[in-house]
Amino acid sequence: MIEQDDAMGVLTTTRYVVEHSRHVSIDRERIQSVAADLARSPVPIPAWNLRYHFADGTPQTANYVLVLDALNFSFWGEPRWQVEFLGELVNGYWALAAALKRALALNIPILDARFLASLSRKQLAEILKGHGEVPMLDERLANLREAGQVLVERYHGELVNAIVEAQRSAVGLVQLLAHELPSFNDVVVYDGREVRLYKRAQILVGDLHGAYFGQGWGHFPDLDQLTAFADYKVPQVLRRLGILRYSPQLSGRLCRRECLAPGSPEEVEIRANTIWGVEELRQALLRLGVKRNSFELDWLLWELGQTPSPDDEPYHRTRTIFY
Repeated sequence: MIEQDDAMGVLTTTRYVVEHSRHVSIDRERIQSVAADLARSPVPIPAWNLRYHFADGTPQTANYVLVLDALNFSFWGEPRWQVEFLGELVNGYWALAAALKRALALNIPILDARFLASLSRKQLAEILKGHGEVPMLDERLANLREAGQVLVERYHGELVNAIVEAQRSAVGLVQLLAHELPSFNDVVVYDGREVRLYKRAQILVGDLHGAYFGQGWGHFPDLDQLTAFADYKVPQVLRRLGILRYSPQLSGRLCRRECLAPGSPEEVEIRANTIWGVEELRQALLRLGVKRNSFELDWLLWELGQTPSPDDEPYHRTRTIFY
């Protein structure tokens, strides 16, 4: 495995996990095969979806992305939480985006940092109301209050000022978010070693790039430093493709819908191998003359995962604020 410059420490710290994994492995022959397929039939990178997302090109868009990604975690469960929007029922991440866009249409000031800092549980429940209940409502409320308070106290109410402080660097902004907002500090311990994953901090930077279409506040010259965003859907797709392989013991637990504890060896190994599975796929594509950033491959794989396949095995279930 060839590491790129790893200023965030994500590749470096997750590499140890990959090399010592007992429950998850990467099939490198399948990586070559999948890369060859993608090189022969390139799939376009998904664009920012304006049907469900807010974006107006102003600093308000950055605040929207912060609100979105402060809430972007743990949607799984039965029955699925759903939101009705534009005549259709959507669930999971798209339900979140739809709920936020609905709130803006109703003139609820969710992009105002002071409003977020003093948000009540009742107000958030109203913003996210739908069919069923969104999991972890109290944790989502805490994240939004934290985000609002930090924006008010440190950044004059606007995330763009944090982008300036980070010198418009993707890596710098990830590190700033992890430092200033504990809810974004996605770090675990494996075999006594610190492992940095930074899922929501990295996805926030990627979403800024998407929401501004790579321009203005969404232009980061070091986007190639971002890794995959280790969640529960992307590893499911990598498993479908044969890139990730699970031990019989782990497979059995997931088939029985057993929850994995946050920070457990199995959970950390799934996430670390996801990051490296995508990184090695990126490298294989590059050798075939196809340049894709890891976060772009993540977007592609996540979109693929939105269409169920009969080949899908159950995704792992972990109740956590980090993905």
